[in-house]
Amino acid sequence: MTVHREISGSKIKWDAGANHAAAVQANDTLPKMLLANAKAYPNDVAQREKDFGIWNEITWGKFNSHVKNMALAFDQLGVKQGDVVAIIGDNRPEWVWGEIAAHTVKAMSLGIYREALEEEIAYLVDYAKPKVVVAEDEEQVDKFLELGDRIPSIEKIIYHDPRGMKKYDDPRLIFLADLEKMGEEAAAKNPGRYEELVAATQTDDVAVLCTTSGTTSNPKLAMWKHSAFLGHAVNYLRADPMGAGDEYLAVLPLSWVMEQMYSVAWNLVARMIVNFPEEEETAMSDLREIGPHFVLLSPRVWEVVAADIRARMMESSPWKQTIFDWGVKAGISAVERGERSQAAELILFRALRDRLGFSRLKSAATGGAAMGPDTFKFFQAMGVPLKQLYGQTEGLGAYTIHKWDDIDHDTVGFPMNDCTIKIRNADDEGMGEIIVNHPNLMTGYYKNTDDTDEAFDQDGNFLTGDAGYLNDKNHLVVVDRIKDLSETSKGIKFSPQFIENKLKFSTFVAEAVILGKDQPYISAMICIRYPIVSKWAEQRRIAFTTYTDLASRPEIYELLRKEVEAVNEHLPEAQRIKKFVLLYKELDADDGELTRTKKVRRGVIADKYADIIGKIYSDDTHVDIDTVIAFQDGTKQRIKTSLKVQRLDDKSAMEGSMAS
Repeated sequence: MTVHREISGSKIKWDAGANHAAAVQANDTLPKMLLANAKAYPNDVAQREKDFGIWNEITWGKFNSHVKNMALAFDQLGVKQGDVVAIIGDNRPEWVWGEIAAHTVKAMSLGIYREALEEEIAYLVDYAKPKVVVAEDEEQVDKFLELGDRIPSIEKIIYHDPRGMKKYDDPRLIFLADLEKMGEEAAAKNPGRYEELVAATQTDDVAVLCTTSGTTSNPKLAMWKHSAFLGHAVNYLRADPMGAGDEYLAVLPLSWVMEQMYSVAWNLVARMIVNFPEEEETAMSDLREIGPHFVLLSPRVWEVVAADIRARMMESSPWKQTIFDWGVKAGISAVERGERSQAAELILFRALRDRLGFSRLKSAATGGAAMGPDTFKFFQAMGVPLKQLYGQTEGLGAYTIHKWDDIDHDTVGFPMNDCTIKIRNADDEGMGEIIVNHPNLMTGYYKNTDDTDEAFDQDGNFLTGDAGYLNDKNHLVVVDRIKDLSETSKGIKFSPQFIENKLKFSTFVAEAVILGKDQPYISAMICIRYPIVSKWAEQRRIAFTTYTDLASRPEIYELLRKEVEAVNEHLPEAQRIKKFVLLYKELDADDGELTRTKKVRRGVIADKYADIIGKIYSDDTHVDIDTVIAFQDGTKQRIKTSLKVQRLDDKSAMEGSMAS
């Protein structure tokens, strides 16, 4: 291995005022941190949950009481070190209580995405062999009961929403209130047992199992020790300081590594108040009510917010549209000069931030996938203090971030404290594989020593599999997955992800998949953003019935053709999109086309849509589709349609490519 360049976060001055190392050193496990907070700040608010329109407060004392009761009940049920407690459902306080209760009895917690289907759950249960499951409600409980005797390791299924549960008589089922009563009775018999359990937890015990994204295969389970979980929170808080009383809304799934960092680690270490939305669908309106000091949204959510803003402007008066277009243009132009447009701030952006619930933001972040620089600049222009993060589940989430005084829209910033990033096997332009080392990397993959060995080099560096380079300012630039970097049959190298992000800045594009590997030119499969495109169509009295029908309309093809051509103007000639089709359905994680964190599974796409791809790279002008779509509720729908293969203006160049 040859290392081209490297940078260490220890050489970068981060905010020492946010260093919570002393508290973590004194309380070096999650249960110890919780107990310490409960003793020192029993009446301070730790969590809130919105229920029936009312925000209910949970103090540190109550938080600890719930965990105590659950932990003592787990102890009574025989949950012990080496066991696994699985948790599934929406973001709820009960999720966090169950997680830390599991850690208190030295068991490991495993978060499962709420949208996971039965086969995904069967795989994870067979892999991790959980003894206990904490499931939110009837919907989640049903997934386990339907698996029958395929999940013999599960002895108890605990639910915390009793609606619809009276019809079940499975002996494994326990209502959370009854479980906590069991814990209260145990505490009455042995008042010191909880403190004994907490004191017995060890900082080097594995506490959390977290699923990897699984872009190419079934997810693996990364193992995190208490020391890594809390230690990385300390380093992160040095780079992006938060403190007691700062508000946060838990929008993203608690099974994801980054939500774990904020809703669990930052909550315990910085005493940041975590607010849980009423429903996934109400999250953005709940965000406006809370007005958080910090927010983490995935690039997909930021893209949806930006698209929704533009969609709302489509319904406004011509005068308001003119003001908006002027303000955005002025704001982005100022950002590109490293400034802020005060006129745009006064006339447009101040009110817009308030409308979105962003008025009190001290910091905002995006991570989990790449964000296009156009979307990034849009929010920066709006005055949202947005930073780009980079990392992997194996690295405990983010380990690079922008500094406040040095934000570059094309990069992911600098490594955090104690983190070193290297570029190995770089080409002549300095681009190679990104590798990382810091003291809080995963211990390894659970029950998977072979993949663990392959994930690290002989010096203990984690091999990310991502291509990137360090620019002249020592910012890390992430280009794409190494395996996804492509080359046309004409020898033109390109990054599919880079072009896809350009397309997704469009108000009308929900998802895009760039094609062209070993082909004569670059093409795209595009999914329309249905809520916005349908609104656009209704305003123009274009008749349609379904997503499939709308995506096939000639007016929609013309609309998207203009959007693709606008992107092409900012791409090198050889990397421009020559053809595209509008897919007859949205890409869906339930169909295996996306990961649960909304990353494209390119191998699945290549296999599933091979016929369409073949037609794109032929002389055919249409692709006939006759297929059946299965929905999560078990219903099916037959789709019979014809997709137009849209050629773009550069006909001569394309014909020359095809002829050769």
